[in-house]
Amino acid sequence: MKIKEQHIGFNVEAIRKDFPILKRKINGKPLIYFDNAATSQTPQQVIDVIVDYYSNYNANIHRGVHSLSQEATDAYELARHKIQKHFNAAYSHEIIFTAGTTHGINLVANGFASLIKENDEVIVSALEHHSNIVPWQMLCERTGAKLHVIPMNQEGDLELSKYEALLNSKTKLVFVNHVSNALGTINPIKSIIEKAHDVGAAVLVDGAQSCPHIKPDVKDLDVDFYVCSAHKICGPTGVGMLYGKEKWLKTLPPYQGGGEMISEVTFEKTTYADLPHKFEAGTPNVCGGIAFGAALDYMNAIGFDAIASYENELLNYATDKLLEIEGLKIYGTSKQKTSVISFNVGNIHPYDIGTLLDKMGIAVRTGHHCAQPIMDYYQIPGTIRASFMFYNTKDEIDVFISSLKKAIVMLS
Repeated sequence: MKIKEQHIGFNVEAIRKDFPILKRKINGKPLIYFDNAATSQTPQQVIDVIVDYYSNYNANIHRGVHSLSQEATDAYELARHKIQKHFNAAYSHEIIFTAGTTHGINLVANGFASLIKENDEVIVSALEHHSNIVPWQMLCERTGAKLHVIPMNQEGDLELSKYEALLNSKTKLVFVNHVSNALGTINPIKSIIEKAHDVGAAVLVDGAQSCPHIKPDVKDLDVDFYVCSAHKICGPTGVGMLYGKEKWLKTLPPYQGGGEMISEVTFEKTTYADLPHKFEAGTPNVCGGIAFGAALDYMNAIGFDAIASYENELLNYATDKLLEIEGLKIYGTSKQKTSVISFNVGNIHPYDIGTLLDKMGIAVRTGHHCAQPIMDYYQIPGTIRASFMFYNTKDEIDVFISSLKKAIVMLS
């Protein structure tokens, strides 16, 4: 398939050559990968870093005196500094390596279990992924705190006036995603954070879906906790990041006990290591952390402004084409969106369309997208979700639209 467009200052044809998987065929058709909100693809530059680690300096880190351990430690801590710089954290020890977004959220929820009291209140939004709902429900069950929900409207925006009405002196924590994985809505998190701080509440932002498209500045946002996963940002699975303000990370107790997170252990008493190691028990995903840093290098070399501009073109192009299809309804029509489109066609089950699209080489996601309350709000079982990254093209969208029309005819 010929790639016809080249964004000004943005060479998508050259970028696509960095991604080996895009050369694959699925069921005899060129792969069109529109499931980026679930996981992004990995460029050769990051794959090379992974191969180099296991080929040349695979070793456990921090305590080894031998050369391989020191090399691995240096590379791992350099990656931490890259992440600190990318998110504009004040200190590198405010960056905690995790197994991913879910791990980071659970780490914070576990820590607050000793700080939250009965009848305290916590707030989540109606747009959350299950990973930013279930841990807080568990926290409330353990502590007797009350969980409140910021409602959403038909466009997929949060009703901020109702959020303000929920806030009071009992509010201790607010949890909201930066971008909805199901609808693509970009939430006004800076305003949400400011209003929470006005009543003394701390805020955790789930950045899993924002970080591939937006470069968050945690200092400017004044956010207390921010979490994300590397595999959404052209990196490997099984590694992520928790940013926490130093004061909060010092206040929260350790999440797990074991090696690395200790200062001194006796059978009578254990003292804990300083940040960030206090929250990094056991042997970490060393290679994953290093590759996380390499993935940020790759995306920063392209530039997040250029990425956002190009992906917005794809979003608008695909939206216009989809709306030409009779009976098609898009869920999530906020004016502030990333490149995610959730839709259904008439009474056709999304799974059936997704299955036929796969036969034509097109990968989309179907179902409730781990955001079942959103689907319940719209009174639907799920949606078809097409999500784009900067290596996708308008040509791919044209093939997707043509294939979707064929699938609709076959299922009608």
